[in-house]
Amino acid sequence: MRLSSNQIFSQRVDNITSSQSKWMTEGNKISSGRRVEKPSDDPMAASQAVMVKQSESRNQQYATARGFAKNSMSLQMSLASQMVNITTKIQETLVAAGNDATLSDEDRSSLAEQLAGLKDQLVGIGNTKDGVGRYIFAGFQSDKPPFVADATGKITYQGGDKQITQKVDSNIEMVTNFTGIETLQSSGSKGTEPDIFNALDDAITALREPLTGKPQADRDAALDKIDAANRINRATLNNISSVEAKLGLQLQELDNLDDLGADTSLRNAKRLSELRDLDWTQAISDYYQEESVLQASYKVFNDMKEMSMFKMYR
Repeated sequence: MRLSSNQIFSQRVDNITSSQSKWMTEGNKISSGRRVEKPSDDPMAASQAVMVKQSESRNQQYATARGFAKNSMSLQMSLASQMVNITTKIQETLVAAGNDATLSDEDRSSLAEQLAGLKDQLVGIGNTKDGVGRYIFAGFQSDKPPFVADATGKITYQGGDKQITQKVDSNIEMVTNFTGIETLQSSGSKGTEPDIFNALDDAITALREPLTGKPQADRDAALDKIDAANRINRATLNNISSVEAKLGLQLQELDNLDDLGADTSLRNAKRLSELRDLDWTQAISDYYQEESVLQASYKVFNDMKEMSMFKMYR
């Protein structure tokens, strides 16, 4: 097949254009530090890189979820710890009220006021809000206070009965918010009302009732109410401590999951680097090789232009 001078000239121009494109491509790789800039550079590596990035995206989503879970759990654990302190003080007050037969009516009235104040503190903690105004112990009904007093001072629970949970890993879901009813419910009790408040109300009423000059039966009845409140308070204290312990264990597990997530991120970053990043030694060698090819193409083209057969077509 015979080639015309114009065809030969066009071929040389095409060679220069192709060599220049390859040389610039190698230069862009060195500039970006990436071996794979687009799928056509290495379809298999590009496909695997997409899967690795998706894996890391899920990993980061769970890391964010764990952050929210930690905040909720830490706050509720702190409040549970305060509840433990208050119920411990309630127990001490009830023991003092039930064990000392020499207490005067004034002493008993003073203990009643202490119990009333501790009860109010317990209700106050149960109605604590988080940073965005949601009631922490109200379950999914977090827009209103879970513990409400009626006109007589009786406390009822009006929050939700379902725990708030959060998925913190691909197959792990945790309780981030225990409800107020399960936190303040004494072990073994049933129903939807925390009986600790009713028991305290009965004990407070008994302590406020003067016993001077009253028969022993009245004293025994008052002691029975105090003893009942003490039993229920101890059970409630144990229940709150159990919730506190569960939150503590979950927080430890979240720390472990964070460590695993960090390791996963490192592995994903390493794999992405292997798939996309340059082998610098090879890249620099390829760059200078393409540069040499381009220079050779320029030389051939310039030599060709000086031939007499091409000068005729200038």
